[in-house]
Amino acid sequence: MLILFTDFGLDGPYVGQLHLAAARAAPGLAVLDLMHDAPAFDPQASAYLLAAVAAGLPPGAVLVGVVDPGVGSARRALIVELDGRFCVGPDNGLFEPLAARAARVRAWNITWRPEHLSASFHGRDLFVPVAARLATGTAPDALGEAIAFPSRGWPADLARVIYLDRYGNAMTGLRADTLPADARLRAGDRVLSRARTFADLPEGAAFWYANSQGLAEIALNRGSAAAALGLAVGTPVEIAA
Repeated sequence: MLILFTDFGLDGPYVGQLHLAAARAAPGLAVLDLMHDAPAFDPQASAYLLAAVAAGLPPGAVLVGVVDPGVGSARRALIVELDGRFCVGPDNGLFEPLAARAARVRAWNITWRPEHLSASFHGRDLFVPVAARLATGTAPDALGEAIAFPSRGWPADLARVIYLDRYGNAMTGLRADTLPADARLRAGDRVLSRARTFADLPEGAAFWYANSQGLAEIALNRGSAAAALGLAVGTPVEIAA
C-alpha cells in the first residue's frame, strides 16, 4: 500500500490527484490517507509529527511525504529506506527524525523522471509514481542513485508546538517518555503540570499529558489550549525548573 502524509488539506483537487496518480501507476494498489493537514510550509515541524504518527509503518507499505515549499527548486527528491520500509519525498528534512530513530538507513537521489513533470506538483508527478513502483517490486537502484542519507543534525526531539488539532490541543515535538514523570512544561506565560487524561482535572484546567501518539501534548479540559494559552505552531516549549 501507499501511505500519504501531506500539508495539502482536503479542499481542492490535490489529494484526489495523488490517488489518481497511484491508480495510473499501479491499478489496484491500496492507498491510505494518513493525514493531509501537516503544518503548511514547515518541513521541520512536520518531520517530528510524521515520526510520531507513522510509527509502526507496516511491512511492504511505502510512505509518500509531501511538505515541500521548495518544490521546483534545486532540492533533491529522495527515496529513503528505514529498516526495510521505504519513504519517498523531498530532501528537506522531512524524514530526519524517522531516520534518526531507525537502526538501518539507506537513501537514493531519485533520477527517474516521468514524461511530464510539473514545476509545482511533484507529489502527483514524481513522488507517487516512484512510490507505486517501489510498492510493486521495482528496486530503488532502478529509480535513483545511492547516496548517504542527508542528515541535517536536528535534535532528537523538538521543543516547540508542532501541530494544533481541531480541539485546540497542542502537540509538541517532545516524546513524553523522554521527560521526567513530574516534569512541568512552560509554554507562553504558563507552567503546566502533567496529568494522565482530560477527565482527571476540572473543566477549564490546562495541563500536559502523553498523548496517543507518544508526544507531550498541551491541553485544556473541554476547551482550546491554543486559544486560552495563545499557542501556535512554532511556539517554544521548555521544561520548567
